[in-house]
Amino acid sequence: MTRKKRIRRSVPAELPSQLRNWLDENNIEEIEAVVPDMAGVAKGKILPAKKYQDDVGLRLPETIFAQTVDGNYPTQWDVLGDTDSDIFLKPDPGTVRQVPFAEDPSAVIIHDCFYLDGAPVDIAPRQVLRRVLDLYEARGWNPVVAPEVEFYLVKPNTDPDYPLEPPVGRSGRAESGRQAFSVDAVNEFDPLFEDLYDYCEIQEIGIETLIHESGAAQMEINLLHGNPMDLADQVFLFKRGLREVAMRHKIYATFMAAPMEGEPGSAMHVHQSVVDAGSGRNIFSNTRGNESRLFRWHIGGMQKYLPDAMALIAPNVNSYRRLAPDKWGTPINTAWGYDNRTAGLRVPVSTPQARRVENRIAGADVNPYLALAASLACGYLGMVEQIKPSPPVSTNAYGAESQLPHTLREAVDGLLECEPLREILGERFVRLYASIKHHEYDTFLNVISAWEREHLLLNV
Repeated sequence: MTRKKRIRRSVPAELPSQLRNWLDENNIEEIEAVVPDMAGVAKGKILPAKKYQDDVGLRLPETIFAQTVDGNYPTQWDVLGDTDSDIFLKPDPGTVRQVPFAEDPSAVIIHDCFYLDGAPVDIAPRQVLRRVLDLYEARGWNPVVAPEVEFYLVKPNTDPDYPLEPPVGRSGRAESGRQAFSVDAVNEFDPLFEDLYDYCEIQEIGIETLIHESGAAQMEINLLHGNPMDLADQVFLFKRGLREVAMRHKIYATFMAAPMEGEPGSAMHVHQSVVDAGSGRNIFSNTRGNESRLFRWHIGGMQKYLPDAMALIAPNVNSYRRLAPDKWGTPINTAWGYDNRTAGLRVPVSTPQARRVENRIAGADVNPYLALAASLACGYLGMVEQIKPSPPVSTNAYGAESQLPHTLREAVDGLLECEPLREILGERFVRLYASIKHHEYDTFLNVISAWEREHLLLNV
């Protein structure tokens, strides 16, 4: 694949006053002022660039963070009060990018949210992640992450009752079998990925590799490691960009955790480590290059708290179809091991400076801000509470006992009952998030499935 030269220049995060100059220099006509909502969907306003006032900000109703994934609202959202008041948007200058799929020269800017008194909106997903990162910073630690995002390409599907199917590639045929790691299977969609690489270059999304995964037309992209907020922004922008470029090629791209019956689920694996803020040294390794106690405690915290954080890393009713015991490639517990992909927590082979742990439990359907916040919060709790992990496993962990919730309702209840996670993520956020997810689960139970009509209609 050929990759086109980048056509934009970054706006330094430390020079927000240059935002207007950047917009003028790039002849930007339209601004997408966006905020990630609870599901990781872009909410906001579109306006002419000449009317965009980055020093004044825009307003949105606070209830954008109370919407369910289907656009409704939970019956109980007492943490927001009764007035549905405004929140104020402030641009993060380092997030400005050109919108490569817009007809007119446009830019997207991710915004943070504030109340009238200047306090940050504590229920905003970006602020939840920032809250966790601040805890690390207070101890002189800088977490580093590298997400790996899986997704499916599927034929356009306008009937939700009709099962998804693999799309037709350049050969004129759809995949009939699994083509894991096949280069030729990736090249079936070469025109799509050519455009995707161009989009990612323009939006400064650091794709390191692209591979074909185990499912039919299932792919994975790996992002270069870096600051968690920056990587969450990249995943947020990548999902939107991929869906757009796929539709332009008359294909759908989906990040559902389990979109196709009988096929492997899609994950967002997260490689995470922590470096000393002063020296840049990986604190997971000691001065002799061996594993540090902090490394073991980080794993111990993830083992203890990830089951209670599942509502954030498996956030939808569909997420738990992926986590079924018979799904190959999907961990069902928090076992850890060295280079063991059957374990929920894998320690890859690496140098001491690159020592890290890979969280393989999170699904591709996550809000990246909340998933990274949850995963890092669990590791943080392990380090400050000095939690020792269980012995590493060197056998097939798929056969071990399941340690994770089996439904979204069970996961949400676990989050509500976990005081340390409520304190780190914020009480108001957890209460509102739980209300949203309880509503989604109850709504899902009102839907009668084809399986029920098939097997129960005339038999019970």
